[in-house]
Amino acid sequence: MDHNLDELKGLVAAIRADHQAQKDKEKRDAWTKYVSLSMIFLAVLTAIATQKGAGYSSTIIKQLNEATFNQAEASDQWAYFQAKSIKQSIYELERDRLTNAGAADAKELASLSAKIAKYDGDKKESSADAKAFEAKRDQARELATKASELGRNMGLATTIFQIAIAMGGVCLVVKKRWLWGASLTLGTLAALQMAKVLLAA
Repeated sequence: MDHNLDELKGLVAAIRADHQAQKDKEKRDAWTKYVSLSMIFLAVLTAIATQKGAGYSSTIIKQLNEATFNQAEASDQWAYFQAKSIKQSIYELERDRLTNAGAADAKELASLSAKIAKYDGDKKESSADAKAFEAKRDQARELATKASELGRNMGLATTIFQIAIAMGGVCLVVKKRWLWGASLTLGTLAALQMAKVLLAA
């Protein structure tokens, strides 16, 4: 009976020692829950940066489509300008021919001059319209270029966030606090990069 009692006491002592060892380990590794929380925070920031980066990509596509549309409209206006120029030149040649031949009457010359003036006005209008479309095209291209730059910089922030999260994951596996510090440092750099992009937008 004493033998069984000694075994029971030994078992209780082993359970207590195991329980104490578990408590000591949890106390020693308590900082790892803060690592996990910081990784969650970095993951949220990564998601925000990714979403913003995708928004810049959409802006690039939209602005390039807008630039293409305005270029097509400008080309149409320049083609219209050329057509009016050709017609104006034909009427100018006819007026000059009749004037040089001395075969034109005043009414016919006035009619030709009126058509020439009308085509000249049409040319000025189409030229102004073409230049307006070209200005819109150039503005859309500038916006696309700016969105591209912002997207590239936001992509850099996203990449740094991902590296920071990976380092945090490694930190949890190998239980090295300096890796957590490095992860937080990279996360801070990525957050600063993201803020810089958002302020530049």
